[in-house]
Amino acid sequence: MRRSLVAGNWKMHGSRGANASLVSEILAAGHGDDGPEVLVCPPYPYLWEVGKALKDSGIALGAQDVCAEAVGAHTGEVSAAMLVDVGCTYAIVGHSERRALYAEDDQLVARKFVAAQREGLTPILCVGETLDEREAARTEQVVLRQLDAVIDVAGLDAFGKAVLAYEPVWAIGTGKNATPDQAQEVHSLLRRRLQQENATMSACLRILYGGSVKAANAAELFAMPDVDGGLVGGASLNGEEFRRICEAARQAGA
Repeated sequence: MRRSLVAGNWKMHGSRGANASLVSEILAAGHGDDGPEVLVCPPYPYLWEVGKALKDSGIALGAQDVCAEAVGAHTGEVSAAMLVDVGCTYAIVGHSERRALYAEDDQLVARKFVAAQREGLTPILCVGETLDEREAARTEQVVLRQLDAVIDVAGLDAFGKAVLAYEPVWAIGTGKNATPDQAQEVHSLLRRRLQQENATMSACLRILYGGSVKAANAAELFAMPDVDGGLVGGASLNGEEFRRICEAARQAGA
């Protein structure tokens, strides 16, 4: 049985004071082995301090991005080895905001996926379509293209040590979200793509839903058979809201 994962992507939010308060709220909620795995992804400058606060709590630390290069003259970039050095175990790759705002194409995302795994990080690969693409009935084409680009570079077996996240771009930060049935449809599609070649790995792969996940809709989303938790944006900045999302994941796995 797949253990669900609730990942909080703080994006470009926070300060040392605000982070300390948020981490305290998350820790106060308690997260045992019988519930979902919990992960927080602060901005780069705060990784070390948040990681120290989370030590021995069972809550994992992740980065919101990673450089495709291992080392060298890449001003402003952060390598996978550096992320491991400050305590990260996960890294998000291919988030729609990176694709749209910073022109990251499928090939660069695939290289970042490989770079993360090379240093022992678990990549969370994000795939998803825009509103125009959904309305043009291109959802399947887009998400499978994004997935296959990584398979072509990393190989299918690499997904035995990875997480997928379906994030419909039209639902990120808009207050809209895919219905549970819409989420399940795409999650099932992604799992079937991998199942064609490795049924065992596909059955174990966790696929998260990301796109305006909040306490009010988490239970319905997590009840879907192929939704294994959430990649949570804005709601992860509220300790009580995040706790309720984690509780929904625990109940779904009960």
